[in-house]
Amino acid sequence: MAAPVATATVRAMRGGKRLIPTRAALILTKNAVEKVKSVLGKNPQAIGLKVGVRQRGCNGLSYTLEYAFEKGKLDEEVHQDGVTVFIDRKAQLSLLGTEMDYSESKLASEFIFNNPNIKGTCGCGESFSV
Repeated sequence: MAAPVATATVRAMRGGKRLIPTRAALILTKNAVEKVKSVLGKNPQAIGLKVGVRQRGCNGLSYTLEYAFEKGKLDEEVHQDGVTVFIDRKAQLSLLGTEMDYSESKLASEFIFNNPNIKGTCGCGESFSV
């Protein structure tokens, strides 16, 4: 397995409010697009970023972000503002309708997934359940 590209935090959406239409797989904010461009600039062989999920943490699942060097057979492909993000087939249902953002502060810099499908998160925001 490749080394992770960046860290990610999850946020559950309260009250079933959706940010985007349910048919959109993933929407990137302007900050996320700029950071993805920056990350991909560090590895010119990569054709995009790949978002996945894996069993980890106290609440069940956590996001993974890796360089994508090819499109997997069942990966969902998202093109937005000049960047490409691939969604691993195992993550597609849990990411449907999610907004991917990027935040930087004195204490942390991370991608944030505002996900309306999440039923619960851990206290630190690194793992979730659907």
